[in-house]
Amino acid sequence: MDMQVDRATSTLYAKLEERVLARDQIGASQAYYDLVRAGRPLKEIVAEGVRIHAPYTHVPYHERIDDGYPNFVNNDHCLLSARATINLTKMVPERLAMLPMAQTIWYIPSGLDIWNQKINKAPGHYTRMRGNLGSVEKPPEPVVYWPDQEPLRQDGPLQERLSNWLTLVHRGQVIDAYRTFLGLMEDVPNRKAVLAELVFAGLIDVQDRMLFNRSYTTGHKAYRARSTVEIGNAIGWDDPASHHVLYAGALDMAVGPRWYSTYEMACNMVKMHIEGEALHAVPYGGVSDAEVAVLRNNKAALNQEEAAGLIEAVLRSHEPDNLHCITRLLKAGKDPRRILDVLQIAAATVVLEAVDPNNFSMPHHCYEYCNTLAWFFDNFDHPRRLRLIYLLASYLNHVAWHQQGIGDVNPVEVKAPSGADTLTAGQLLEKVDSAVCALNGPESLSWTQAYLNNVSDRGPLVERIALAATKLGNDPHNQEIAQCMLMDYGTNRHPVRDKLLLAAAYHTAMHRKYGDPLEPARRYGEAMGVALQ
Repeated sequence: MDMQVDRATSTLYAKLEERVLARDQIGASQAYYDLVRAGRPLKEIVAEGVRIHAPYTHVPYHERIDDGYPNFVNNDHCLLSARATINLTKMVPERLAMLPMAQTIWYIPSGLDIWNQKINKAPGHYTRMRGNLGSVEKPPEPVVYWPDQEPLRQDGPLQERLSNWLTLVHRGQVIDAYRTFLGLMEDVPNRKAVLAELVFAGLIDVQDRMLFNRSYTTGHKAYRARSTVEIGNAIGWDDPASHHVLYAGALDMAVGPRWYSTYEMACNMVKMHIEGEALHAVPYGGVSDAEVAVLRNNKAALNQEEAAGLIEAVLRSHEPDNLHCITRLLKAGKDPRRILDVLQIAAATVVLEAVDPNNFSMPHHCYEYCNTLAWFFDNFDHPRRLRLIYLLASYLNHVAWHQQGIGDVNPVEVKAPSGADTLTAGQLLEKVDSAVCALNGPESLSWTQAYLNNVSDRGPLVERIALAATKLGNDPHNQEIAQCMLMDYGTNRHPVRDKLLLAAAYHTAMHRKYGDPLEPARRYGEAMGVALQ
């Protein structure tokens, strides 16, 4: 790259940064269009986007006490949106491969300084401006609550260093934990194990109740850690730009509050029912041979009766029925990864049974946890991952009863529209796309079912649902959740995995939207001269 091109590129990124910090969604998007026209590669744009937002997407704590009342402080979605972008780019038509990142860029100006947004001292998605920032006159500078740090290098065996880091996270020592993690990442031969521990630390941090609560992790530590890994992998860990990804993602692991009681229960279930040991008031630690043996030796799939029993126990029974069901399956030699397949179907069922657009938050976050845990199983050989099956069974059971508690459980029989069998595959896809983008949940279900009934090739349907999700903006959940469900369709081995496609279309159409959700995609299409079909 010659100096003139370097200077021109730097000017474009400076414009992007200036518009983001001005909370100017339109101006930031125009800067992005210029970068696309200039042929800048996606991973470079993703890296620069992370660099820009990383200092401003942290909070002092994910909860406030305001005059004696606990109030939730939301988690960052700028990083999560970029992770979805990396995956959706491969799912949508090639000519629209840069549209997912257009949604990320549109969102970033509204995602800065969430702490002050929550008390209406900063503009953004979490104030009254959801989906409609418009023109913000002289916004306050976003606050840097946790400055970037230098690595803290430690000696000793890897597991000892990882345990020390996790202890710092557990205690909420944010700066020490972050510096220690930066030091761990310098251990190149063990980098994959370090990243596995990062995701593990996120996966074990899940609240122990949700009905009538408003403060919870809903698995967000895991989603942020997973995003850190996927974006860092895409950029390349030897690229200096990857440091900004660690700043944006890894630092948050120790920011409170932190919830480990559900994970403790999972550890105890393994101790009692897999290892066969009675619990006593003594410290435990490590991984037993019995736990490792289940991960190594259990290879059997669940039969239809076992899968149905697990779904029933998780969705319709109370604890501990769901936990004992997991134990029986593991003792019968069932593969934990295939148990995860069935739990994904159960989570999709909860999504499909919701009808109020405001009631999808717990179901779709639990589904994202299902996806993240499956991704963790498929990418890392972490010795403690078996316990997370119990944790998920508990989390999903809490979600199912949360939905019962708020009165939004509506089982439905999905039927294709009359005469759908006379339409071509292309016409059916158009019906799916139109129903989703019209935010018509029942019709999105019916037309997706019509395609499933009449066309054997699922690939075009996956692409069309991915594109529909990518067209809907002002909230990264539009992309995140559909991408997770479509990804799982490709790895799930359950005979009724088509339910994941139904859930992806339905959720994309149904969960609540902000402002004009089609505005970011429409602006991209007009600016770049591409049709969004």
